Amino acid sequence: MIPQTTIDLFSKYAKSGPRYTSYPTAPAFAPVSQQDIITQFALHHDDDAPLSVYVHIPFCQSLCWYCGCTTVITRNNGQADIYLDYLERELELRTQYQNFDRKVEQMHWGGGTPTFLSPDQIRRLGNTLNSFFTFTDDAEIRVEIDPRTADESHIKALRDIGFNQASIGVQDTHDDVQKAIHRVQSMDENRQIMDWLRKYDFTALNVDLIYGLPLQNDEKFQETIDDVLTLDPDRLALFNYAHVPWMKPSQKLLQVDDMPGTDEKIQILLNAHHRLTKEGFHAIGLDHFAKPDDALSVAHKQGKLQRNFQGYSTQDGVEILGLGMSSISQAPWGYYQNEKSLPDYKHMIENGELPIIKSYELDRDDHIRRHTIMRLMCDMQLKWDEIDAEFSINSRKYFSEEIEQLTPFEKDGLITIDENGFYCTTFGQLLVRNIAMLFDAHLQKMREQRFSKTV
Repeated sequence: MIPQTTIDLFSKYAKSGPRYTSYPTAPAFAPVSQQDIITQFALHHDDDAPLSVYVHIPFCQSLCWYCGCTTVITRNNGQADIYLDYLERELELRTQYQNFDRKVEQMHWGGGTPTFLSPDQIRRLGNTLNSFFTFTDDAEIRVEIDPRTADESHIKALRDIGFNQASIGVQDTHDDVQKAIHRVQSMDENRQIMDWLRKYDFTALNVDLIYGLPLQNDEKFQETIDDVLTLDPDRLALFNYAHVPWMKPSQKLLQVDDMPGTDEKIQILLNAHHRLTKEGFHAIGLDHFAKPDDALSVAHKQGKLQRNFQGYSTQDGVEILGLGMSSISQAPWGYYQNEKSLPDYKHMIENGELPIIKSYELDRDDHIRRHTIMRLMCDMQLKWDEIDAEFSINSRKYFSEEIEQLTPFEKDGLITIDENGFYCTTFGQLLVRNIAMLFDAHLQKMREQRFSKTV
């Protein structure tokens, strides 16, 4: 049983805040003209950093009411063929302005549901990407899979075009919770997918769980963990449900009164964290867990862990190239985002335009704060001397106001401060978003309601 004093402590910090998959976060991005983005690409055409390619497949056969992703709900598989036509045309447009003569060290297909694509469509897209890019021999090529829409032929097709890692969404294994969120998915389906993935030699198998959904409680979530552990995943992600109905109207379909309250959510989080670490998983950053020999654990132990729009990553020094509607790219100079509306995405490509509508160019302060926040989110500590060496600054002076604001976190036992920085305690790791917010110079310019609760 979690002591009430601990629950009260976490309740104190249960406020809205970013997840920091980027800095600045997406609300800071601003509209950009075609000419300005083309000029930016021209300035950086000779950049030679390796690439991490993200492809957004927006289609789902049915709507999961909790979902915060950019999706298109349809059962018409023919729409996917049309979408692949536009992806190919987007790639052709980009080759006019961007340097594709770089090795790809990582690729991720997300959505939506990438396995909405038929096996033939999967091979078609894979062949297209292989015709535009050269992949390293050890590239991490990961796909998100919905066990309800994939069969063995999908897994074989993915393997045939080079995929070697996979993530499946489970969220919760109880029938009543699944019905409440409009995503009914049996453990038999989960087991079958994992068996096929192992048959075709996929590694780093990840399972996504979400806490804070309607009808969940601590006891039932422990049962979900029991079920998931029988799948023997290499990694788990334990996400706090982001209730943002002002951004995702479909979330209004959920029964808010059935959602666990703050105290119950804290019980779920703390007991799940305790349980997974007791089972031998290594706690990674904010919300990930991995077996000790998994590449994510190794990167974390070596201080090489990275964080981006796909979550935690082992790849350092890569430029993220996002393809498809709504995808976000990350370059050394900043960020840029594609059109989020499918009709508008198609329209721009038909007009011979890059489907990019927003961007953000980092200034020196952004670079310093991005590095600081990302190292905190990944390493759960900050070392002032390391920041000094990276940017030739006196970080103690640069962050003098932020350092003063660390005192309440230290008093609450969330961090330990020493002469060269600070590190998060176990509880502090779970509340690291709150600590990172101190270093966010953009946060005060944004409405709090843009973000989900940190707990």
